[in-house]
Amino acid sequence: MPHAIISSWYQRQGYIKAMANLIEKELQSFASPEKVMIFFSAHGVPVTYVKKAGDPYKSQMEECVGLIMQEMKERGLYNEHTLAYQSRVGPVEWLKPYTDETIVQLGQKGVKSLLAVPISFVSEHIETLEEIDMEYKNLALESGIENWGRVPALGCEPVFISDLADAVIEALPHVQALAESNAVAGQVDKDYVKSFLAIIFGSVMAFWLLLGPKLIRACKNYLSFNAQ
Repeated sequence: MPHAIISSWYQRQGYIKAMANLIEKELQSFASPEKVMIFFSAHGVPVTYVKKAGDPYKSQMEECVGLIMQEMKERGLYNEHTLAYQSRVGPVEWLKPYTDETIVQLGQKGVKSLLAVPISFVSEHIETLEEIDMEYKNLALESGIENWGRVPALGCEPVFISDLADAVIEALPHVQALAESNAVAGQVDKDYVKSFLAIIFGSVMAFWLLLGPKLIRACKNYLSFNAQ
C-alpha cells in the first residue's frame, strides 16, 4: 500500500505556537508570572538508545524547547527555563537530568514558583495526571517550591490539530509519487504477461500453419484406408 512517513513534527510552527499559547495562558495564573521557572519535563529513554542506537530524541527535545522559548521571547516573555527527563524504570541509565532530582535541586536553589510543561506528551495519561500532578507536585512542595502549576497536554488544541493536518497534506505529494511508481511497476508486470501470452499464442499458430495441412492429409488418408 502506498504510504509516506512524517519523521518528526517537533519543529513545526503550529506545534511550537500551540505549546507557547498554553504556557503563556498558564503563566497568568501566578501572582508574579515573570518570576516563574518554566520546567519542561520530557519522557526519558535509556541512554543506550541515544549513544549506541543513534536515536535523535535528546537533540530534538533540546531543539524543541529552544524553539518554544524563542517563541516566548518574541511575545515579550523572558522566563527562565530548564529541561529534565521523567518516567525512568529499571537499573539502566536513562537520559539526564532526571525530573525528580532536578525539582529537588531547584528547591534548594531557592526557586519558589515552578510551571511544569509535559513537553513530549500530547495527551493526558498516567505520566501527566499521576506522575506530574501528584508525585512531582508533592516533591516540589516538600522541596521548598511554594507555587506550582502545570500546563495541560495539547490534546485537541486547534492550532496543534490544524498543523498536524497540514503536515499530512504536505506529505500527500510523496504518496502520489509512490502511487505513480507502483502503477508503472504494475504496468511493467502486465506487459511481461502480455508478452508471454503473445509468445505462446504465436508459437501455437506457427505450429498449426506449418504442420496443420500435413496433419489434415494424414487424417484423410487414414480414414480412406480404413474405409476400404
